[in-house]
Amino acid sequence: MSDREPQPVERQLPTDEARDLLALVREIARREIAPKAAEEEDAGRFPREVFTLLSESGLLGLPYDAEYGGGDQPYEVYLQVLEELAAARLTVGLGLSVHTLASYALATYGTKQQQVEHLPAILGGGLLGAYCLSEPSSGSDAASLRTKAVREGDDWVIDGTKAWITHGGVADFYTVMARTGEDGPRGITAFLVPGDAPGLSAAAPEKKMGMKGSPTAQVHFDGVRVGDERRIGEEGQGFTIALAALDSGRLGIAACAIGVAQAALDEAVAYATERRQFGRPVADFQGLRFMIADMATQIEAGRALYLAAARLRDAGKPFAKQAAMAKLHCTDTAMKVTTDAVQILGGYGYTADFPVERLMREAKVLQIVEGTNQIQRMVIARHVAGPEAR
Repeated sequence: MSDREPQPVERQLPTDEARDLLALVREIARREIAPKAAEEEDAGRFPREVFTLLSESGLLGLPYDAEYGGGDQPYEVYLQVLEELAAARLTVGLGLSVHTLASYALATYGTKQQQVEHLPAILGGGLLGAYCLSEPSSGSDAASLRTKAVREGDDWVIDGTKAWITHGGVADFYTVMARTGEDGPRGITAFLVPGDAPGLSAAAPEKKMGMKGSPTAQVHFDGVRVGDERRIGEEGQGFTIALAALDSGRLGIAACAIGVAQAALDEAVAYATERRQFGRPVADFQGLRFMIADMATQIEAGRALYLAAARLRDAGKPFAKQAAMAKLHCTDTAMKVTTDAVQILGGYGYTADFPVERLMREAKVLQIVEGTNQIQRMVIARHVAGPEAR
C-alpha cells in the first residue's frame, strides 16, 4: 500500500459551519474508520461503536430538524459527509445513508407527538435504524409486497418477511411498509417498529461479495404487535412515503458511490506515481494517464450531478428525475473506476494487500440497492418521454 497521502477533495460548501463539519468528518474517517476497514471487512465485523461515535458527534441526524436532535444541514452538505465516510469504509457511509432513509418517514410524515417522542433518540441518542420495503418475492415491484398488518383494537399485528435489510438483526428500530388494505400501492401503510418487539427476528446475515461488515438479512415478523400510535402517516399512504424516502435515499447512494470511486482513484494515482517500469513511473505512460484522466472526470461529473440534485431538494423543487440520474451515473462510475483502478495496479490490484479489489467488490452492490440501475433508467425515461403505453 502506498504511503502517498491523497489530496483532499476541493469542495464548494455553503457555510463556515459546513467546512468545519467536513473537517471533523475527515478526521474521524482518518483516525477511527479507515485504519480498521480492511481487517474488519475481511472478518465481517459490524462497527457498531463507529455509529455510536457518529451519533455522539452529531452526524446521525444531519439533514433533520435541530429541534429533535438533528443537524439542520442541507442535503448538499449531508451528502458530502456521506461521500467522505464511504471513501473510508462503505459499510459506514452506506450505514448512515440507510439510517437517514429509515428516519425519513417519521421526520417527514410523523405527527408532532410522534416526533417529540421518538426523534431525539433516533437522531442523536445512539439508536440505529433499518428500512423494510423489499421482500423475497417483491424487490423492484415493491407495490406487490405481502407483509400484512391487521387492525386489532388500538393495535396492529404484523406478519410477513422482509428481505435484503441493511442492519437486519442489529437495528434498534425498523421502518416497515405493510399491507393494510387492497392490493397494489394504495393498500400499504408505514409503521415504526422497535427492534426488540416480541415476534421480530432476523435470519443469519447473507454471505455477500462485498460489504461483509454490513449485515444484510431477512427480517421476520411473526405476530408483531404495535400500537396505532406507531403508524406513520395515514392508512394507505405508506407507498407514497416509501417512494419519497427512496428519492432522497438514492442521492445517498450516489454520494457513497462517488466516495468509493474517489478512494479507488486515490489509490491508483498513488501506485502509478510510485511504481516504476522501464526506468520511470508508470504514471508517465500515456495509456495510464488517459485512464486516470477519464476516472477523475467521471468522478467530478458524478459529484456535480448529485450536488445539483441535492440543491434542487434543498430549494423545495422536484428532484426525482435528477436523483435517479445521479444514482445511475454515480454507481456506474464507481463500478468503472474501481475496475480501472484494479487494472492500473495490475497483479497487485487483484490481491487483498491493496484496497482496490475490495472497493471493486463493494461498488457492485451500489448498482443494485435502492432501485437497480435498470429501474433508474425506467424512471428517467418516464420523466423525459412520458409513461409507457399500456
